[in-house]
Amino acid sequence: MARRPLPRILSSGTASLSRGRDLARTAADTATDVLHPLLTIGRGLRVLASAGRRRWSETPKDKRGPALFLGAACVLVVALVPYGPILALITLMAAAAWQGRDRTLVKTGPSDAETERLGSLYEALVPYFSIPEDPNPLFAHGGDWDKAFSGYEFDEAGRITRLHIRYPAYFTDGEAASRARIEALLHAKSGRGREYLFDWDEEGNQLDLSVLAALPTGIAAQPFVTSPGETVLGFTDAGGVQRTLPVLEGDEPRDVPPVIWRTGPRSTEPHLLAVGQPGSGTSTLIRSVALQALRHGGDVLIVDGGGSGEYACLSGRAGVLAVECGPTGALATLEWAAQETERRLIASHRARESGRPAPEDTRRPLWILLDQPSVLAHLAVAEGGPDPLAQLQVPLRHGRPAHVTVVVAEHFDHLELLNDSVWQHTRARIVLGPAGIQQIADVLGLPPHTTPTAQVPPGRGYARLGAGPVHRLQVPATPDPYDEATHPAYRQAVLELLPDRLAPGGSGTHLRRTRPVPPAQAQGSATDPSEIPEVPAEAP
Repeated sequence: MARRPLPRILSSGTASLSRGRDLARTAADTATDVLHPLLTIGRGLRVLASAGRRRWSETPKDKRGPALFLGAACVLVVALVPYGPILALITLMAAAAWQGRDRTLVKTGPSDAETERLGSLYEALVPYFSIPEDPNPLFAHGGDWDKAFSGYEFDEAGRITRLHIRYPAYFTDGEAASRARIEALLHAKSGRGREYLFDWDEEGNQLDLSVLAALPTGIAAQPFVTSPGETVLGFTDAGGVQRTLPVLEGDEPRDVPPVIWRTGPRSTEPHLLAVGQPGSGTSTLIRSVALQALRHGGDVLIVDGGGSGEYACLSGRAGVLAVECGPTGALATLEWAAQETERRLIASHRARESGRPAPEDTRRPLWILLDQPSVLAHLAVAEGGPDPLAQLQVPLRHGRPAHVTVVVAEHFDHLELLNDSVWQHTRARIVLGPAGIQQIADVLGLPPHTTPTAQVPPGRGYARLGAGPVHRLQVPATPDPYDEATHPAYRQAVLELLPDRLAPGGSGTHLRRTRPVPPAQAQGSATDPSEIPEVPAEAP
């Protein structure tokens, strides 16, 4: 059976109906704007009328007659006064406009749900902030929480975002264990999944709790505005440092506070140790440091113990002396690095004795970057060879005056394989990824000032430079540019920062200029700029 066509009013009038609805909606909005004063006055007259009716109903019956007489007398006086009716009408309209204005309710105190949450938090703190001998306890079961909580703020979900707590003077706030118990309790009662900052005022017996905003994760690798010898490890909170850097987060310029690591002969933290779980961003940190070192004219040696090939983008680049993934190549590379450190020290010492400046090749920064070196150490020991990590003793101990910097990245599971030299001479420390408070304290030497969360983005963690404070850290996004699973914009940013590849014909000249050939190999020169010749010399 053939389908009957729609009526003409339904088939051809759809556009007309839509236009009609738009015109009607526009007319209604315009009329509302135009008539808004009249609507306000009408609402005010209704409020005044209801108030007058309520006042009349509350007036006793024996007083209603005199009230009517007084009202009639007032009306007569207003009518007889010149311009009285007009002035009365203006006064009435003004009062109606004032009573009919839009009023925004001002919150003067916590709601019922917020009051209940503050009360439960107060009761939970009673066992920690009270003793039986206190005659007038600030914290007591069934007490008033207003005396202990002098300031508080909540978010839209009703969770605490800021809390100011007063506690008794006898509380042992000087003990780390006591403070940790209070912080763990507040973290659990205020809501998990957020980072809380605890500011203890031991002199005034006060504690400030505040929720920290998430650090920006959209800042990719880029040419940072730093001087030679300064390396941007990542970005932190505004109150932690006294400096900001202009960066681009996507296409939007911003000024963010950085964590800057200073290296060189005058640095107090010449070497760096980064620890994390797999996928926490330690390789990203190594790539970020390498790109910044190459930008400032340094030479870079990379030892990839994991053998994942995440540093293949740096092979054969100007300034990159080697990218090694095997135990044999790593051993030869680190042996050369130890001999190069000794050569720089001897050359600088002889130059100072003769009253001349140090040679230029001894002042060129040399960066030794090791990612998971414990894997290579295990393979070397299994094959019966020497431990490659033993060759790091000379660069770690004497690298600062020789302009040699060592960066070691390792996982938590393999920390026991690192030798004592790494732990003693890496005074700059970083912990990335999810970790417990005790794990962070074991690496940094101090517990974090915030509560670490169970789920964090890659590159998020904590940093401590020497004996300084612990900073929250977010490493700039520096992925492997050959990994297609990462963000295309981040991969392109890394590709733009990579140095040019060396021409095959000029590789030997470049090697001789950037690093001297070890004595055992002085008779020949290398032909590949990304390969270091194996040196059969004994480890120093």
